[in-house]
Amino acid sequence: MSHKINPILLLVINEEKMASNQNFVDFILGQNHNAREIHPKMMFGEYGIYSNGKIFALICDNKLLIKPTQAGRDFIGNVREAPAAQAKPSFLIEDKVEDREGLSELIRITLRELLNRNESLKKKRI
Repeated sequence: MSHKINPILLLVINEEKMASNQNFVDFILGQNHNAREIHPKMMFGEYGIYSNGKIFALICDNKLLIKPTQAGRDFIGNVREAPAAQAKPSFLIEDKVEDREGLSELIRITLRELLNRNESLKKKRI
């Protein structure tokens, strides 16, 4: 007995795992106010968000995930972490994406800590 898969049903199932859309990416970029310059880079249907050539966030399935830092944890307070595809757990930013000033501050403090962390690593190597 062979089973045939209904192509319409398969399409509906696959829609649940759709990649992020450009409108959401543009919205997140537009929320960045008075923080460093950031830009997206498409990666396997999702987006990495970069500043100064360093990735600090991902947009996956229209969800914003920011690299965890202690300063970010302190700023957010009640942190919700979620794994990104093939990546370490990151801060899942859900309701805070609507708060332009709050999101911009989170981007600023995250980038500051990540850049300081990178500078410390470079000095240790020398």
